[in-house]
Amino acid sequence: MNEIIIEVKKISKVYDEMTDNPVISLNNISMSIEKGEFICVMGTSGSGKTTFINCISTMDTPSKGQVILYGKSTLEMSDEEIGNFRSKEIGFIFQEYNLLDYLTLEENIAFPLSMNKVKNSEIKKRVHEIAKNLGIEGLLNKYPDECSGGQKQRVAIARALANDPKILISDESTSALDPKTTKQILALLQDLNQKLGLTVVLITHEMQIVKDIANRVAV
Repeated sequence: MNEIIIEVKKISKVYDEMTDNPVISLNNISMSIEKGEFICVMGTSGSGKTTFINCISTMDTPSKGQVILYGKSTLEMSDEEIGNFRSKEIGFIFQEYNLLDYLTLEENIAFPLSMNKVKNSEIKKRVHEIAKNLGIEGLLNKYPDECSGGQKQRVAIARALANDPKILISDESTSALDPKTTKQILALLQDLNQKLGLTVVLITHEMQIVKDIANRVAV
């Protein structure tokens, strides 16, 4: 059995809990994610998928239950420990890319490294290395609005990898792409999982996406 890096124990998330119309987003969910897994979390729109990843990534806090990271409950972790986990252990890829239009692609990829006060020489080296591996090195001087959806998603993946995370979380990151580009991006994620040993958590509502690439599917 591989090392369990994230474990959730009977978590629930209720919004507007103190009102007359509470919204139950998650209800008594338990699950573990092992190191090096490629796991797909499926569900219809509004079923709580994004709430789930927000809880496991410490972006949000469950109303009940526990999230355990590398064997330690978040309830026992300091704000600094949680912040370090979020910024250094996890890379996020979003559906809308979330690139900054006023920055070049190189500057977008470098952004999380700059925030972590990495030296400029190291930033340049790391950005060019990642861009080369993702086939976008020739685009680094362009701006997001000069690129296709597939190119922007590769940049978003490069940015997610900049801090050398151990876990990659992809939230519906292919839903706005055409089938050919979707296939390329999924193959890329699978490659990162297999060659770098990255743990990948892919959120989707499309069954055809997951059938050939996931080690496990959670519905």
